[in-house]
Amino acid sequence: MSGPDSGCTGCFIEVPDVMKLTWVALALGGLLAGCSLLSPPQTGGMASSGGPVSEERPTPRAYAPGGNSAATAQPGPFEGTPAQPPAAPAPRRFTLGPAASALVSEAHAQEQSRNFGLAAQTLERALSIEPRNPLVWIELGRENILAGNPAQAYGMGRKALYMASGDSRAQANAWQLIAASLRAQGRNDEAYVAEEKAVALRQN
Repeated sequence: MSGPDSGCTGCFIEVPDVMKLTWVALALGGLLAGCSLLSPPQTGGMASSGGPVSEERPTPRAYAPGGNSAATAQPGPFEGTPAQPPAAPAPRRFTLGPAASALVSEAHAQEQSRNFGLAAQTLERALSIEPRNPLVWIELGRENILAGNPAQAYGMGRKALYMASGDSRAQANAWQLIAASLRAQGRNDEAYVAEEKAVALRQN
């Protein structure tokens, strides 16, 4: 190192200036560090590592008609469909089976020959085939009226009426048999009521 006589008179002046600059730099660095601690964290923009920071944004709500921001409720699988009323049951229609129908036709032929007793026996055979068919009971009751047994015909008409539930046509024929049996017994007022019921059922 050269002495004071070497002409480097400015070397002793620059050392304090360098130290001053160092102190200023340190002071500025501390100030900046303090500012970074006091400032609130940034939610958007760039992170300290340089990468983008994702923001959580609220999910937009569906717009409902009428200015309401609430989402329109969607109907569930069992909502929004009106309940269907139960279908009305189909009306009953009694008919004769092939065997019973053949016997009824045979009884009508015997009736035309005024063989009422034999016709009744033929109808009883049909009744043994279809004992729950009101049409057979009506045929047998009509035959009993022709044979002069109106009281028995009345009971058969009542039985046929009970079995013909749900079949308005069969019920009307049963009431007609009841009316005929009552009139044959001289019970005209009751016969008239039974005939009115038969007419009302035929109009349905």
